Amino acid sequence: MFIITGSTGLIGSSTSEYFLKKGIKVIGIDNDLRSYFFGKIGSNKWKEKKLKENKLYTHLNVDIRNKDKILSIFKKYSKKIKAIIHTAAQPSHDWAAKEPFTDFHVNATGTLNLLEAFRNHCPEASFLFTSTNKVYGDTPNFLPLNEKKFRYEIRKNHKYFKKGIDESMSLDHTTHSLFGTSKASADLLVQEYGRYFNLRTACFRGGCLTGENHSGAQLHGFLSFLVKTIVNDKKYSVFGYKGKQVRDNIHSLDVARAFGEFIKKPRIGGNVYNLGGGRNNSCSILEAIQLIEKISNKKSKYKVLKQNRIGDHIWWITDNSKFKKDYPKWKISISLKQSLEQMVEFEFNNK
Repeated sequence: MFIITGSTGLIGSSTSEYFLKKGIKVIGIDNDLRSYFFGKIGSNKWKEKKLKENKLYTHLNVDIRNKDKILSIFKKYSKKIKAIIHTAAQPSHDWAAKEPFTDFHVNATGTLNLLEAFRNHCPEASFLFTSTNKVYGDTPNFLPLNEKKFRYEIRKNHKYFKKGIDESMSLDHTTHSLFGTSKASADLLVQEYGRYFNLRTACFRGGCLTGENHSGAQLHGFLSFLVKTIVNDKKYSVFGYKGKQVRDNIHSLDVARAFGEFIKKPRIGGNVYNLGGGRNNSCSILEAIQLIEKISNKKSKYKVLKQNRIGDHIWWITDNSKFKKDYPKWKISISLKQSLEQMVEFEFNNK
């Protein structure tokens, strides 16, 4: 039995489906806070309905900020719980600045509630946390970057050019955004519980997580929302950097597969892994627009705004080397092009 928080979100739903197909019972904890954050377009109720069709899935409409309810769930299932996959979050830079208390209590306090329940009721299980590369703040923006026609690119002689950014990048002396700060707090808690209490914990610092399961909104879900706007002839705003900011993109199924590898052979002691699509699955926003236009045979109605989002990255490509070294059977299985093709097809079929 696995407990998956945020079970109807992008990573949570893909992970739930992945393990349900393997015959594993899933207790999904999700109260669709995403609809509060982003409105109807961000709601994941459609995923909840689909997951409930599987008899191995149990859905609990519980807020992770509710310590007593979280503790009672873990007490009920106790030693039956073999893994906790924590994907629930407030995921937006801009939204965090609107309601800092809500953002922090969901991302940090909610994580603490889960860690305490884990430690007290199923300490032999594994605790996996979907962290973010935003814990590094805007440090990547001070790398030596060159402006190309459609993207920013790091200098070819730099150590990050070939493989991307590894886990040695500092979290200090940087502007995180309030979202990045609350996620960094949760990240450090997960590490500390692993090291201080000798528990099996891991933080997965994701790049741009994507896939057809994403309920993309303007404030979160870059590729998903971009596909929606192009397919449905809606306007799209690019925030700063001339649209040349670079992201590497990883499909949610490849994230779920990474979780599966860790659970098979969990490590004690607060493990940290950068996890993303890598150089081969990187693109700027302008390049993403070009790819989606080609796949969908439709034109984007986009405009580039001068103001960037605070703490946003100009260039980010993930180095997956550490995870691949510890779990050599894992590799990226879905390319950026394949991800976009799936997302475009899904959007056309659900217009």
